[in-house]
Amino acid sequence: MTDIELPDAIRVFVEATNAGDSEAFVAAFAPDAYLNDWGREFHGRRGVSDWNRTDNIGVQAHFDLVSARRDAANGRYLLTLKVSGNGYNGTGPMVFELRDGLIAGLRIS
Repeated sequence: MTDIELPDAIRVFVEATNAGDSEAFVAAFAPDAYLNDWGREFHGRRGVSDWNRTDNIGVQAHFDLVSARRDAANGRYLLTLKVSGNGYNGTGPMVFELRDGLIAGLRIS
């Protein structure tokens, strides 16, 4: 359960994934975004697009929000998502950093 309103970029991250909308998904990230998926690193929108193709919309991922909170100390958002699809299936944390209304950093672990 979430007790916060999700910023637009994070909301789009979830909704675009579930809708299979790669264009909207990638647009939610800053041009110089950094994505770390269990140690695999992706840089910029091109890297995010590559990750999206191999690990997200490209494998029909679907997200169900379990919980969300904002860390007041550093401004990051911690979401716990249940993931299903033709790739990874399970529940785990994603930590988002925002800048200028876009996702600047995402760590999946």
